[in-house]
Amino acid sequence: MRAKAGEEVFYHVFFRSFRDSDGDRIGDLKGLTEKLDYLKDLGITSILLTPLQPSPYYHNYFATDFESIEPAYGTMQDYRALLRAAHACGLKVYLDMEIQYVGEGHPWWAQSLGKPGAPFADFLIWRDPTHTEAEPFLNQARWEGYDGRHIGIAMVNLNDAKVRDYFQRVLLQWADPHGDGSGRDGADGFRIDHMMDDLDNKGVATRLFDTFWKPIFDALRQRRPDFRIMAEQYDWGYGADWLTRGHADLVFAFPLRGAIGKLDKAEIVKALRETERITPAGKSQIVFLENHDTDRLMSLLDGGAAKARVAAAIMLLVRGEPLLYYGQELGMRGVTGKAGMTDANHIPLREAMRWRADLEAPGSATWYRGDKPWWQQRYNRSGDGVSVQEQDAEPASLLNWYRRLLALRQARPELRRGDQRILCENDSQVLCVLREGGGRRSLLVANLGDRPATPVLEDASAGVTWVDLLDDTGKGNPVDPAALSLPPMAVRILGTP
Repeated sequence: MRAKAGEEVFYHVFFRSFRDSDGDRIGDLKGLTEKLDYLKDLGITSILLTPLQPSPYYHNYFATDFESIEPAYGTMQDYRALLRAAHACGLKVYLDMEIQYVGEGHPWWAQSLGKPGAPFADFLIWRDPTHTEAEPFLNQARWEGYDGRHIGIAMVNLNDAKVRDYFQRVLLQWADPHGDGSGRDGADGFRIDHMMDDLDNKGVATRLFDTFWKPIFDALRQRRPDFRIMAEQYDWGYGADWLTRGHADLVFAFPLRGAIGKLDKAEIVKALRETERITPAGKSQIVFLENHDTDRLMSLLDGGAAKARVAAAIMLLVRGEPLLYYGQELGMRGVTGKAGMTDANHIPLREAMRWRADLEAPGSATWYRGDKPWWQQRYNRSGDGVSVQEQDAEPASLLNWYRRLLALRQARPELRRGDQRILCENDSQVLCVLREGGGRRSLLVANLGDRPATPVLEDASAGVTWVDLLDDTGKGNPVDPAALSLPPMAVRILGTP
């Protein structure tokens, strides 16, 4: 059975920074396995991991081996143990696959340089017949890593049938390692990084949607009918082409993310409508506020806790499948650096997950420690209130706000797969989103303005009895939406009993 659109809640883990289990300050497989209960209790259904394969880069994109595990993260046995533990507690695991490039050191490159007749010479794209210069990623031959090394990245020849057959075999192995369609010890889905039909728009690897991705996706779905494919659309647009010609199940709602980050009613309404318009039946959009390439929301909002709560409510309750970036539920901060073309710029977005008030406590994956700016100027500091330890038992914390919203989403089917209507269509800054399904209604009302305001719901609430779905008293007293006076950045969530 195919997973129903709207049912999953994703948690995006930047792997190296999540949790260390062996004291080397590098996040690892055993560390993540030990924290599955935290994710389950938060309300997560599915974990999205950044790449696990070996790479010369700290983020593990641009692999040097597509079939093994980065040694710093553990072993293949540790990976299988993670999957078994996740599946045992009802969590799915998605892997980030970035197979369009190889990093310097990959055998295809090392063994074919200057050797056109080498066994894997045709697996890469070359700029010259003598194979002395590989076609580089984005026309830059070498890229600077945070550690000062300059490392080459070459384009894979995705138009070669042997390459497609190789990756089909490899991806099937990650999805169904026992080869029997059971998916035991296998991933539940893939994220395809930087997915393009014409790779890097160079005209050297073209028609990839139909000739490369579709045959592989078809093979995965034939083996695992419930397997899902996320496409990261390279242009960060609405993603219609990736859902249709690209044959993906999900894309990322980038325009909606930008609109929610601004808390701009007009932009949010426009993005909601266009996102829904271009999404075919049975396909879905991943609604998110942060990822490993974007500035942290709390930094964008300048630490505004009320704004963060409103943004979270919109993200989790509108139509789509929400994705939390690790630490978002705590209000972790971080802004992209500006130190030229180096992957050090993204370290502020990838700081250690805050388990304890003490940033240096055991388990903290502070692999980036040292005398460099990304450590000296780090955004997350010991005792800053941004940790699971500090927020866990605090009812008004951001962490517990996320927990409450996710529990509500799970309890109300219309919030997962119901229809969606935009109400309050006037000049006020009150955003009103109605979700309907199965005879039930839930209504999100948020004042995005800087002065008190009252929602104007037209005739949508006539004859409807509403109650406050987050009423802590448990009395379930009726609420008249038209009588609400909402302070700036206030949010109410109402529903039919």
